Order: sequence, then C-alpha cells, then structure tokens
Amino acid sequence: MANSYKHRSGDRKEGRLLRSLPALSKFIPYLLRDRDGAGILYEEDFDVSAADKCLRQERVNGYKNIGFLHFFIAAYIRCISMLPGLNRFVVGRRVYARNDIDIVLTVKRSETLESSDARVKIRFDASDTIFDVYRKINDKIDEIRTQEVSGSFEDLMESFSRAPRLFIRLGVLVLRVMDYFGWLPQSWLDRSPLHASLLVSDAGMMKTAPAYIQLGKIGTLPVTLSIGPRHHVYEMDKTGLVADTKHIVCKAVIDNRIADARYYSQFLNAMRYIFQHPEILERSPSRVVEDVG
Repeated sequence: MANSYKHRSGDRKEGRLLRSLPALSKFIPYLLRDRDGAGILYEEDFDVSAADKCLRQERVNGYKNIGFLHFFIAAYIRCISMLPGLNRFVVGRRVYARNDIDIVLTVKRSETLESSDARVKIRFDASDTIFDVYRKINDKIDEIRTQEVSGSFEDLMESFSRAPRLFIRLGVLVLRVMDYFGWLPQSWLDRSPLHASLLVSDAGMMKTAPAYIQLGKIGTLPVTLSIGPRHHVYEMDKTGLVADTKHIVCKAVIDNRIADARYYSQFLNAMRYIFQHPEILERSPSRVVEDVG
C-alpha cells in the first residue's frame, strides 16, 4: 500500500484488512477454514526458450550464475506489481493485503554437498528488475555463507524440538492462537518462513521432478512453487517447421481463498507473456498497482 496509508483497526503487522471485497469473498474463509483444505494444486509447462536465450546473454554480460530461479522470482514479482491479489493472505477468517513481498528460498550454508540447508526470507519491491532480484539473492547467500548463523529460525526450531512432546504441542497451540489474533511479534514475522508471499523450491537444480509443497495450517503463506529442470520439447512453429524448444514444468499450491479463478487466469497469462518477452524484466514497471481497499 502507498506510504500515505494509515494503520486502521483490524489491520495486522504484516498486512491490511481488505474491507471492500465482495461478500462471497469475505464468507469463503468461514467455509474453507484452513489453508490445506483451501489449497489448489496446479501444474504448468512454460516455454522458456526466449528466457533461456536472455539468461545466456546476461551470463556473458557478467551476471554469473543467473538462472531460472532468478527469472521465476522476478517474473512473479512483476505479475504482483500488476495483479497484487496473489500477495494476499487469509488468517483469522479474514482476507488481508500483504504489506511487502517476502519470498522464502532454501539455500546451502556452504558449497559442499554435506552442508546443511537454511530457509531464508528475502524482501523484494514490486518495482524490482531481474538484476535487483539477482543482487538481493546473492547478497543473502553470501551473508549465510560468510557469517556464523545463530538465532536463525532453524536454530530456534532445533531448540524447541528438544522439549517434551506435550510442551511442543502446547507451544504450537499457543502459536496458532497468537497467529489467529495477530499477536505474534514482528521479530518472529521477520524470520518465519511460514509468513511470506511465496515459498520457492528449485527442484531443477537437483535435476529432480517438481513436487507439490503443502501450505500448512500455521502462518500466512498463500502460494508454494516448485520449479522443475529444463527439458527439450520438439514442436511445430508458425512456419510449419519442427523447432527444438525448451520447457520447464512447475507445480504450485495456491490458497483458493485469496482470489477467484478469473484472477488466477490473468496472473498465469501475465507469467506466460513475460516468458515470451523476457526483456520486460530488465526495466522497472512504469506503474505499480495497489490492491483494493
């Protein structure tokens, strides 16, 4: 929301209550009570031939290791700048517009195969280009790999998991109640991978097929995305000749309560257009659309 927006009663730390939604949209969270039950499983096969050519050129230009993970995130952010409805979340039976674009990634704490994984949350702006995404991701990876990570979300969960099971169950119950009423502290929200705009898993980096990732019952995460490896598809082009094209299969789980099917279709069409015209991501959008009031 614009900087002029003032916090109102009913808003949360991480988002503002959407008051002008249609009555049905406000009522759906009472019918679909939890995120798992409201999750839509969706699979899409993107033609990434144009994007692959663009990324190859950027690597020649000095953007080392820029790849499809950066491209997918940049494309997703650009679509949110036009269609902000997928940056909503549902909690406490209410629909909110998220204040920021927070994306969760899994990275290695070092370049060795034996190193542990860390889930990091990176904040982006709706006006970010693919070069901004590249820089922010690299900065976060460098921070993880060059500093002794203490007090991270994984460390907190590790300490919590050592408690007796009864205490763990009670602790989770307390977390759910605090989350329901918006009582979680900002320090928790800043680190929690369960409170984000999107969780991305790059299965293609490990040369494995993408899988559906559950949304979970705790938190405000509305979308998870798994990106598969690039593969070749031979298909007929406009001239009638068989062309070797490159495709990537993605699997997503989307909270059905944040928008309707028409809105999802518009978002998907925008993603497809960006993959056919990747140069769009090299410049900031001329306008960022705000969500409804």
